Amino acid sequence: MAARRRVSIHGILFCLFCLALSAFAATALADDYPSRPIRLIIPFPPGGSNDVVGRIVANQLGQKLGQTVFVDNRAGAGGVVGTDVAAKSAADGYTLLIVSLAHAVDPWIYQEPFDPIKDFVPVAILATGTNFLTVNPNVPAHSVKELIDLAKAKPGFLNYASAGIGSFQNLGGELFKVLAGVNIVHVPYKGGGPSMLAVIAGEAQLMFSSIVQTVSNIQAGGLRPLATGGAQRSPILPDLPTIAEAGVPDYVAADWWGILAPAGTPAPVVDKLHTAIEEVLRSADTMKNLDQQGASPLHMSSAEFGAYIKEEMAKWGPVVQKAGMKAE
Repeated sequence: MAARRRVSIHGILFCLFCLALSAFAATALADDYPSRPIRLIIPFPPGGSNDVVGRIVANQLGQKLGQTVFVDNRAGAGGVVGTDVAAKSAADGYTLLIVSLAHAVDPWIYQEPFDPIKDFVPVAILATGTNFLTVNPNVPAHSVKELIDLAKAKPGFLNYASAGIGSFQNLGGELFKVLAGVNIVHVPYKGGGPSMLAVIAGEAQLMFSSIVQTVSNIQAGGLRPLATGGAQRSPILPDLPTIAEAGVPDYVAADWWGILAPAGTPAPVVDKLHTAIEEVLRSADTMKNLDQQGASPLHMSSAEFGAYIKEEMAKWGPVVQKAGMKAE
């Protein structure tokens, strides 16, 4: 009996020693981190909101950490392709993933080869931004009311472009269809950049694009803005009404962006990244760059961000099912 007790005590002591050794190794890793460039995977093509926000933060984060943070665009399947690459990457802090609302919506639409919660560790939320309802300048509608009248006069005639099934643009469009009672046709593209180019070129007539990717194209004259989907007017275009003000009550659509790391990334590394990102978000340069794009920085702990993702998944699941969104 005493021998077994000694073996048990020795076993416990050995386990404690191993845990202490692991903690020491993780702390030492964080002290040396980063010692080489960091890859930030953006699971959409260049030009979309994920890409815009990701590059703003990547540039500042690289300066803060003393190492290059380079962007790796891996588009496909509404963000699933790039997210899968991140999920299967080494959990060492040298591969990060930028996510948005699509990360909480895709599980309801796609058969994902990863678990959106268990296969990642939340690092930091970055910012939020509303959408803009914009049309090609040749569309004979200069207000939301005129657009609704046109859509009702010609059901199924107007096409709205999106970054893909389940994207923020798709959700914003479906919400508009339901609340405005119109029949407009969804045309998915492989990212926010390609979908916006399609509207500018006249392949599609309108879109509900993230404010972050839209402002420069409005200013260049490629798109005509009709309204913003926020709860309040945007300071970027203060004379532009909200969609709710313009005749579609209860319409509010907001996107968000954040950074995840592969599951198993050492906690001290995650903590170091979170601290650095928080400093970046509070810097004058980052706030100015985000503000110019119509985005507002958000601040949460890593754990709070993880809980927020779960809340968003629960919130949008019924919306996806009601709208009948399915992968094609």
